[in-house]
Amino acid sequence: MEEKIKDTVKQILTEYLQKNGLRKTPERYAILETIYSIRGHFDVDELYGYMAEKKKFRVSRATLYNTIVLLIDAGLVIKHQFGNTSQYERSYNNETHHHMICTCCGKVSEFEDESLKQAIAQTRLKGFHASHYSLYIYGLCGKCVAAKRKKK
Repeated sequence: MEEKIKDTVKQILTEYLQKNGLRKTPERYAILETIYSIRGHFDVDELYGYMAEKKKFRVSRATLYNTIVLLIDAGLVIKHQFGNTSQYERSYNNETHHHMICTCCGKVSEFEDESLKQAIAQTRLKGFHASHYSLYIYGLCGKCVAAKRKKK
């Protein structure tokens, strides 16, 4: 299944590059391949390290940033703004999920809730057709709550 998804996203990228008159560079495909090997969220530094260590493929941070912008435009990556940090995740074949962000330690956890999904799907948005959404819930994770109780 994973290989089929990777083949599909490569085809989507190829079509996007052709449509926009952009070059099909090995770096772009290597970055896409790496992103679709990562489960969950990542930032550019994590992606950079992962490519250097696991994939043995070195690209500059500037190339990573530029390619991520391109992949966002192509609909293959989603950018999240969690507090002060930007994180990314793959978007193709990625189930809708929600995020809990700890305002103390910055930990991001994902969760799914069918009743929330249904409520959002049934919400009528006047003059607007939603393609996708993100839900962020901010608060304290269990570890930070326990640490605060300990301090008191």
